[in-house]
Amino acid sequence: MDGQFKDKVALVTGGGAGIGRATALEFAKERANVVVSDIIVKGGEETVRIIREAGGKSVFIKADLYQESETEALILKVIERYGRIDFAFNNTCIGQPLTLTADYGKETWDSIICTNSVWLCMKYEILQMLKQGVGAIVNKLSDAELVFVPPMSAYSTTEHGILGLTKTAALKYAMTGIRVNAIYPGSIPTKKNKACISTHPKLQINLKRFRTPEKYAAAVVWLCSDSASHITGIAMPIDMDRQHDSKWDSSKKYFMKRR
Repeated sequence: MDGQFKDKVALVTGGGAGIGRATALEFAKERANVVVSDIIVKGGEETVRIIREAGGKSVFIKADLYQESETEALILKVIERYGRIDFAFNNTCIGQPLTLTADYGKETWDSIICTNSVWLCMKYEILQMLKQGVGAIVNKLSDAELVFVPPMSAYSTTEHGILGLTKTAALKYAMTGIRVNAIYPGSIPTKKNKACISTHPKLQINLKRFRTPEKYAAAVVWLCSDSASHITGIAMPIDMDRQHDSKWDSSKKYFMKRR
């Protein structure tokens, strides 16, 4: 599929590491102009450096997607530079401390809900894509929409919200040339996941089930391609052999015991 996105423009948020970086690199392989956005400058700039050294085209734009003004400015900067946004991978999220529902502070709850909801990104991406009459958006979900962990209610709420946003936007804008889909990544051996596993053994996942970011990146790029031009409104689980029920049972027992 090399070169299928020549002269197209792809925006990847949270592009400084992990799935975001892998997806930015995958878009670049397909010759897209890749806009990498992240709140962490070092990671985002490193992704751009890797793309350029491989002969691709990429720029970095810092943005705090908790702030509407910065989210809107991000989209405006992309338009000023390239005139359009063909593809958007909304990958930004922040973690949360393990906190039960009644123990959250409002500021913590609001920051998680706002940053992880991807609504602000979708709002300004869709407004631009409506002007173009075409575009593809892919949102990243997580196990928190399928596996309920009691002390992660804010995070789980955002994941359910992203699923709702994905499906309602897909239905609303289907006739305008805009497609909206999502992916469910399984667990990846990132620093954050390894820390969580070591601290909370009952959440351990058989390491042979870990996937690499590149596997998810390929799914994102495919959903944006002409090969998926008939697909909208789906949430694609990449890690099909996850045992959700067993994960939920073990985590429920662990956290109920703690409480």
